[in-house]
Amino acid sequence: MLDKIIHIAEKTGKILAENLQKSVHIDYKGTVDLVTEMDLLSEKMITDFLKENFPDHRIVAEEGTESVQESEYVWYIDPLDGTTNYAHHVPWFAISIALVKNGVPVAGVVHNPANGDMFSAEEGKGSFRNGKPMQVTQRTELLKCLLSTGFPYKIHERYDRVTGLFGRFVKECQGIRRFGAAALDLAYVAAGIYDGYWEEGLKPWDTAAGILLIKEAGGRVTDYTGNEYKIGSDTITASNGYIHDIMLQTINEKEPVRGGI
Repeated sequence: MLDKIIHIAEKTGKILAENLQKSVHIDYKGTVDLVTEMDLLSEKMITDFLKENFPDHRIVAEEGTESVQESEYVWYIDPLDGTTNYAHHVPWFAISIALVKNGVPVAGVVHNPANGDMFSAEEGKGSFRNGKPMQVTQRTELLKCLLSTGFPYKIHERYDRVTGLFGRFVKECQGIRRFGAAALDLAYVAAGIYDGYWEEGLKPWDTAAGILLIKEAGGRVTDYTGNEYKIGSDTITASNGYIHDIMLQTINEKEPVRGGI
């Protein structure tokens, strides 16, 4: 099953990469929420493939493709995570495909077509980057950690909260990156590149594959309150595990902890 997902991600990703520097037609789903013709093409290629290979499974994709049959298996698909980057020819975007069984991710891939990175995981079988095992970092001091985050499209509705969190973490960690593709942020935590990540306002197709990558790489994923992250949660905190409680303290405006655990 994982080989099939990797295959369609690579096939679709090749087309996205080939068209990155070309002008694309852009529509707006919201004030700043874009959708391009490449989002739609990528989604059609992936969903057609899944319908052919897994006809009894339900499909939920970002741009509206959804099958209505009841099934314990659901595919969550983000055909082009980082559409704003793509529309501006920034080579930082991803395809995210995850299979969820009874609400729990069991297989998934995150693919960055711009550099060829393929992140993959199956429940209980580990997490991989281009076929090589991944493991989260073991850093315990937030001041020595590199974090990542993102801003929701409707940031104007959450401006004070979102910028407040960013400001608190800036003072507590080594650095923060905000590249605009949640699936890749999560994959980079799993790969041991980032130590932690937080964001709010995400959708299941943004996170389903990434949270499996992190868990299989030895990390931890919760919501902002510390409860286990569930598909559809509005907030997410992901980390190597060692700094997780410190991140939650910072998020919830408790006394910052600059040292280790």
